[in-house]
Order: sequence, then C-alpha cells, then structure tokens
Amino acid sequence: MDRLSTLDAEFLHLEDDVAHMVIAGVCVFDDPPPTLDEFQQLIESKLHQIPRYRQRIRAVPFELGRPVWVDDPHFRLSYHVRHSALPSPGNDAGLARLMGRLMSQPLDHGRPLWEATLVEGLAGNRWALIFKLHHCMVDGVAGVELLSVLLDIEPHTSVAVPEPWEPAPEPAGAALVLDAWGGLASDVFGWAQKLPGALVHPVGAVRGLAATGEGLLRFVRNLSMTPRLSIEGPISPHRVWASSSVSLGDVRTIRSVFGGTINDVVLAAVSGGYRELLRTRGEDPDHAVVRSLVPVSMRTNEGAGDAANRVSALLLELPVHIADPVARLAAVHEAMIDLKGSHMAEAGEVVAAVGNLFPPMLIGAATRLAMLVEHRRAQRVINTVTTNVPGPQFPLYCLGREMIEYRPYVPISPGLRVGTAILSYNGHLFFGITGDYDTATDVSVVADATAATIHELRDRALIPSSSTSRAKRTSKPTSTSKPTTKPRSKPASKPKPSGSRHRDR
Repeated sequence: MDRLSTLDAEFLHLEDDVAHMVIAGVCVFDDPPPTLDEFQQLIESKLHQIPRYRQRIRAVPFELGRPVWVDDPHFRLSYHVRHSALPSPGNDAGLARLMGRLMSQPLDHGRPLWEATLVEGLAGNRWALIFKLHHCMVDGVAGVELLSVLLDIEPHTSVAVPEPWEPAPEPAGAALVLDAWGGLASDVFGWAQKLPGALVHPVGAVRGLAATGEGLLRFVRNLSMTPRLSIEGPISPHRVWASSSVSLGDVRTIRSVFGGTINDVVLAAVSGGYRELLRTRGEDPDHAVVRSLVPVSMRTNEGAGDAANRVSALLLELPVHIADPVARLAAVHEAMIDLKGSHMAEAGEVVAAVGNLFPPMLIGAATRLAMLVEHRRAQRVINTVTTNVPGPQFPLYCLGREMIEYRPYVPISPGLRVGTAILSYNGHLFFGITGDYDTATDVSVVADATAATIHELRDRALIPSSSTSRAKRTSKPTSTSKPTTKPRSKPASKPKPSGSRHRDR
C-alpha cells in the first residue's frame, strides 16, 4: 500500500475549518480558450501518468497507522474539472477575486484532492486555468513538475487516447492496520541498517549528530515571540489574493551588480513589500520584526519525479527595518549565508524522517491540540511564509495555446494573515500574495511594492559602473533601530555542486 509520510499526513492534520492546506497556480494563456470538453479530454489522456488524480485518502482505523492512498471507485473526472467566466471587463482584479473565492472553499476529503477550473473572459483574448491541489499530495516543486506533465512543451501536440483504468479494490480495515505496522517495522529496519555505517565511521556519525543538534538548537532559538503586528493573529476561512510580476533578467542584473543569489534578491524585494504594507497601515517598520518561514526543497536528483513532500524550512527575519533596498539586499544575503550554514534545514529533514517512527495517533493528536490552542491564542513566533519555487524556463502549451503567465498561491494558517509565493517561468518572476479576507484585504500593497522594489534595484544596478561601485561600497543598513544582521564581512559562499539540495539560482 502507498502510505503518506509523516510530513504528508501533517498537512491533513493542520487543516480545519479556517486553514485550508491547498497550494494552487493560475496559468494564463493566449488565444481563444478551448471548450470544457476539449480540456477534459486532455486531462483524461494524461491521468495514467498522475495516479494521485484518481486516488483518495483512506484513514487507518484508530490512527494505528498513517493514512494511505487508495483508488477512488467512484472517480468522475467531470467533478474535478470546473468552468467559470469573468464578467466584463475581465481584468486582473476580477481574476484575483475569483481566485480568492476558489481558495476559500476546502477540498472534499472523500474524493481525490484536486480541482481544475477553466476560466474564460479575460481581457486581451486571454483565458486561464486554475489548478488547486492539497498540500498532502505535493510540495511546490512537485506541483510544478505535475503541471509540466499535464501541459505540453510543443505547441502542436495531439491528444492521446486515454488508457483504460479500473480502480483497485479498497483494502479492508484489518489489512490497513497490518500494513501500517509492517511499514513501521520497515522504517525501523531502515534506520537500523544505518548503524553499522555509523560504527565503521564514528567520527562522521558524531559530526552528523552534532550538526543536527546545532540546527535544532538554532531553530528553537529563533522561536521567540515577536512584537505584535497587524499581519499576525486569528484568521477567517476566506481568502483574498493579489499578484505581480517582474523580469527574471532584471533580477539577474541586480544579482550580478550587487551580489547574492536570485533568492536573496527576491527575499529583499519581499521585505520591501512588507515594509510598505506596515507603513500604509500606520505601523513603524523601522522597529518591526517580521519573521518568515522559508520552505527549502530537500530534493536530490535521485528524488526527481517523487510527488510527495520533500521540504524543510529556515526561519528568516525579513529586514523590513532597512529603508535602502541595496542595503536590505546585503542584509538578506548575509542572513541567508548564516542560515544555510546553520544546519537548520538538515535538522528539519531528520525530524521529518524520525517522525515516521512515531505512532501516528500521537502525532495527529498533538497537531490537532496545537491547532485548537492556535484558534484561542494565535501564535506570534512566525509572522508569515515566503516560498520560492523554480519553474520551467521554456514555454508550456495547453491544446496549442501558449501559457504566458504562471502565478502561484500559498496557503496561510492561524497566526499568519499574509503569505507570499514566488515562482519563475519562462523569463519572468511571479509573486502571489495570499491574505485573510477579514484582516488583510490590502495584500495588493505587498504585490505592488515587491515588484516596485525589483524595479528600483534594477535602476540602481544600471547606474554607470563608477557610480554603482561607489554606491555598493558606501551602502549601509538605513534604520532607526539596530540591524538584526551583521555588516557584510564573510566571503561569498562557494558554488554548490549540481546535485546540491540548496543550489542557488
């Protein structure tokens, strides 16, 4: 049986009436849209490559094991493929409102956990596809890979004849329990197999344990409460969403002139977006602490094609207190170098793996209790989430129509009223900002200010070289408070090998 990992199952436990653990993407296309039947036929022809699209979650009795994926005997493609249209004038604001409404509706856990909506009526002869997937199915990287399966890399590709499919019989409850305990024994055996290697190489084993301990300690140390801000607190079940985009070439120009990685530039721009949001709300960004959860992909080349979640996380304090964007970029770069050397992401990966050895009933009960406490007293440890996923740098096509935009969506949870998703596609970088409908209807401020920060950095980078070098040497964090990061003093990090899990783009 195909069991969920502890991390996959955790996204099920985290979901409740107000927190919908759904990731999504808005794909915008040129040319007249296809009919709903044509789009449905396209998906049907690809279903044999995406088994999860015809499977649902089956719980193990009494939570004696982690949930498993089983074929849905009542699967109907027409239930998952929807159709909508925007009223005139069909602008981006209307598309954002539709996106917010769709993301406010939870997925039915009794069916396969995905939906696709064909949206007509966009201005400029455009149309869109909105793909909605539960986070227990995929992480951001796997979601992009999944879209690449559904779409084509060539404009003129015929729709294949669907392969025949019959659902496999659902296992009985007793079989689920036996399989769960057999799987647990297998997990324990897998860890036991590592012991001889640790005995043969004790120094390496001790260093690995020390690194994991250091990473856990750094993570725990970063969990102090932050000063109260309006972007944190209880949330409603309803969502708003906004997006913006910039040229990936501009981001590369900024990186080449001011240093850092593409991810550093993006995080510095997002920091500018939150600085502007706080300013427009009448709060003081110069003395604010905005701590973001930054998911990190732990996929290796060997894990390519695996749809399950393979992520860990870092905790980064976005330098919203720094007014100058170049100094802000320098601060982000130094902070990320420090975090990448902290072993925080590796420790998270170990914790997720060790979680597979614990009784699921204990993990599920602990998570549900934590969520209950969150609703009564929202946490003030993590203020937001910022996820950056690399997408394909070549055009994708749907039934001969070229995809021109790929705008992402990230879920939010109690305590986090605003979240940011970043995705690159075919020479552009797209920002998707999720907000709580009751408390964060102004998320377009973050989207617009983030893009504006990129444009400002680009303009600064294009200043004649002598002026640019002088500005780079003299730029310092500008703030009325003490910066949370040290001045630039460390040498630039060495390039990572091609298979590195923390490869910088």
